[in-house]
Amino acid sequence: MLDIESTALVDLINSEYGSSNPAIKGHMAEVLEECENSGKTAFEVIVNYGIFTQEQLLELMAANLGSYVWDPRNGDIPRETIDVLDNSTARTHGVIPVDVDEVSIYLAMRNPLDYRTVEALRFITGKDVIPVPVAPDTFETELERYYPEKIDTVADIVAQFGEYAEEEIDEDSDDRANDAPIIKFVEVVIQQAIRDKASDIHFEPFEKTFRIRYRVDGALYEMPPPPKSLARPVISRVKIISGLNISERRRPQDGRIQLKYNGRPVDLRVSCLPTSYGESVVLRVLDRSVVNLELDALGIGSDVLANLRDLIHLPNGIILVTGPTGSGKTTTLYSALGEINNIEDKLLTAEDPVEYDIEGIVQCPINDAVGMTFQKALRAFLRQDPDRILVGEIRDFETAQIAIEASLTGHLVFSTLHTNDSASTITRLMDMGVEPFLIASSVAGVLGQRLIRRVCNNCKAFYTPTDHDLERLGLERGQVEGRQFCYGKGCNICNNTGYKGRKALTELMVINQELRDMISNGTPANILRDKACEQGMRTLREDGLMAIFNAETSVDEVVRYT
Repeated sequence: MLDIESTALVDLINSEYGSSNPAIKGHMAEVLEECENSGKTAFEVIVNYGIFTQEQLLELMAANLGSYVWDPRNGDIPRETIDVLDNSTARTHGVIPVDVDEVSIYLAMRNPLDYRTVEALRFITGKDVIPVPVAPDTFETELERYYPEKIDTVADIVAQFGEYAEEEIDEDSDDRANDAPIIKFVEVVIQQAIRDKASDIHFEPFEKTFRIRYRVDGALYEMPPPPKSLARPVISRVKIISGLNISERRRPQDGRIQLKYNGRPVDLRVSCLPTSYGESVVLRVLDRSVVNLELDALGIGSDVLANLRDLIHLPNGIILVTGPTGSGKTTTLYSALGEINNIEDKLLTAEDPVEYDIEGIVQCPINDAVGMTFQKALRAFLRQDPDRILVGEIRDFETAQIAIEASLTGHLVFSTLHTNDSASTITRLMDMGVEPFLIASSVAGVLGQRLIRRVCNNCKAFYTPTDHDLERLGLERGQVEGRQFCYGKGCNICNNTGYKGRKALTELMVINQELRDMISNGTPANILRDKACEQGMRTLREDGLMAIFNAETSVDEVVRYT
């Protein structure tokens, strides 16, 4: 079912451009179909398809409504203007008053083309309502800023359990999974994780405790522990909402939860693992609004980014991203695909699992249980007339061989490998059984990557590095040239960790003719690395040192990950 906003936006575009550009009408028909299938708004789909930019759509709506596009960076809204609407009205209707006079009220709106909301607010305020368009992400941030929602935390709910948690439990019954306190508790745990921008939620039952932890910026933080007696019903509740079999406790299970938070879709991938004291459950939080899938947002150095952009626009070859689990490889590849995603090229991906849905890219989930492996997917891809191919991971000789065949027949192939650095990726392919001359002729570049935490800007403090710091980094006092290093003192914004957000450390080995010759001769990884450094490659450690010198991260983070 299409929402009023989507229909109105498509009608507006057709009326403005349809007569002069018949192709637009065809695009709008595709947009409406995608809205029906995906549940996304027309605004999202149009921007994702690249038909119009976000700024163009906002200006178009503003011109149609006789108003302007609101940019919060131009100044704060006066308190007396905000007080015109109460918290409940603003959040219910999705509006923020940005200006008001005796006759009119200008409202930044989540859905500025929704005439029913405009009429309702005209009745409530007794004034002429003038809708003001605003960028969707900006609107949600500003709504939370001016009209914060009173939200229960995990600590609040745990404190409320009281006698309920002490009630006797039948270990063979899952009846309590549908009790209101359990339902509420699971909802709050998930919502707080999304608010805190956690990447994972861990439910871990032990002999005498039931632990819940969030992974934020790569580090795990423990929540106030609920009573041990609630482990079984809470885990059963998670299994119910993720469509898993709650009576099966002997085998691992995987499921998925789809929900909406503050009007935006959030996916959770659920993994259940039988343990000695129940089931350990991990939820991977996939919140598209938190992950900025743009190359410029990854924190990659400008020189490396320029070379990477050159690689991803090549007509053929293999581009590999390497690093341990959780080093941001998939995010980098998604960002690269997003940059080259256009109407002229066919893009196919094989992923295990598909983490984020990207408009315009055909994404195939790998399912070993039914025989849908990376090898089979890749062979099928070659019969689908692709231009660009993403293989989630090269795990064996056959997958590597097909990827090389694809690259040598005119396709650009992206993939990942689990190796320590870019040079050892070549050795890893040789270990799989791939002939060196095939590697040399097909691999265009290898990006080694790690994710490190940024020091919190709110509590950042500077100090002169100690001799111990320099020893850990392998530096001499003269090499730091009187530079100040930084660390985070810890504050409310960063949950007293001293860190907020992450950035990528990278080393990009571009395979030129000299390196190709060395690879063909089976040159060891350490010699390849030295030659690449001679030619200007910056290693992960050197990139980490730059991050320290630029006051982006701490010595501990760089030493830990490089």
